[in-house]
Amino acid sequence: MNDNATQQAALIHTFYSSFAQRDYKTMGECYHAEAHFKDEVFELNGAEITAMWHMLCARGKDLQIEYDQVEVSANTGSANWIATYTFSQTGRKVRNEIAASFIFKDGLIINHQDDFDFWRWSTQALGFPGLALGWSGFLHKKVQDQASKSLDAFIRKHPEYEVKNLLGD
Repeated sequence: MNDNATQQAALIHTFYSSFAQRDYKTMGECYHAEAHFKDEVFELNGAEITAMWHMLCARGKDLQIEYDQVEVSANTGSANWIATYTFSQTGRKVRNEIAASFIFKDGLIINHQDDFDFWRWSTQALGFPGLALGWSGFLHKKVQDQASKSLDAFIRKHPEYEVKNLLGD
């Protein structure tokens, strides 16, 4: 493994070890200022990414994180991880299996994509409505909209994440 790949592997380990400890600040430090994040629910840029991890860590009272299969090359990486938690809106237990892929720039994460089975997640998190409608674009969009509203409200309560403050306005 070359030096770049060794650094990228260490960065991924730092990221997930910090996540397991709910250390969203260290997680945020793993991202480049111009980072982009995408999963089945969120599509975020820059400080919004750290805000999302902060919100998820703060709300995930019983959140447990496991990760393995970290693989890296000079500019890319991947890992598999599992989040086990109680979905706050329904009180239902979720075990979400996620495949993460990364692109690195300047020794930090510039692009992070998490892929998981939305239907499987929605069935666990929402019960029968997820089972019946988890495959539909309607439910997917509804979950995305609700998550976006939750994150926007969280950012309003944590002005350090507001874009205007980051630009010095």
